[in-house]
Amino acid sequence: MKTKTLLIAAIAFLAMQTTNAQDELQSIKSTLMNYIEGTANGEPDRVTNAFHPELNLYSISDDDLKVWYGKDYIGGIKEGQKSNRIGRIISIDYENDAAMAKIEILMPGAKRIYTDYLMLLKFQGSWKIIHKSYTFVSYPE
Repeated sequence: MKTKTLLIAAIAFLAMQTTNAQDELQSIKSTLMNYIEGTANGEPDRVTNAFHPELNLYSISDDDLKVWYGKDYIGGIKEGQKSNRIGRIISIDYENDAAMAKIEILMPGAKRIYTDYLMLLKFQGSWKIIHKSYTFVSYPE
């Protein structure tokens, strides 16, 4: 009888854990889509919602570290001005209140594919992108 009770408790615990994991994963995806769709559709408020206020963007140019302040990045997004960007989530990994994601952004007009590596933290109850490192490759016509 005890074995049966323990088995039922274990199954219930695992089901609860799976539900919590799915909820967290959906919350992370929602944050990432605010970033992807907000930049593509000219919605700076969505991008602001996805980013932590202290976020900076990092890249390498001519073997030098380039830092772009998140506020300046968001300031370049004009309300209602759509861009020719197509984004998709490649991967998400998280544990507790920390996550990382890989995003791919196709820029047909620039003939570039950007790869963003994003760090997220669950900050004051919601997931925020706290760091973005990115690179790109050009592709021929």
